[in-house]
Amino acid sequence: MENEENHLIETIDEEGNVITFELYDIVEVDEQEYALLLPSDEDDESDEAEIVIMRLTKDGEDYIFETIDDDDEFNKVAAYVESLQDEEDEEEE
Repeated sequence: MENEENHLIETIDEEGNVITFELYDIVEVDEQEYALLLPSDEDDESDEAEIVIMRLTKDGEDYIFETIDDDDEFNKVAAYVESLQDEEDEEEE
């Protein structure tokens, strides 16, 4: 389910718990879109939240957020995201 107004994404984990994420960005790797999500846990006071990467699949006008089970695919996307973060860090210096 997606709440476009606040860019909040609700997913359900393997145990049936609802987890809310904030949509940080959408990136494309090898012609496939991936969502970069930040946990929207208000109790989490850490300065650097870990980004969650999910594959995006279009279903009509809606997006479906899927976990990435393939390690090679996940590693490729994670490396791309890290390269983007490295570029941002260099620009800030």
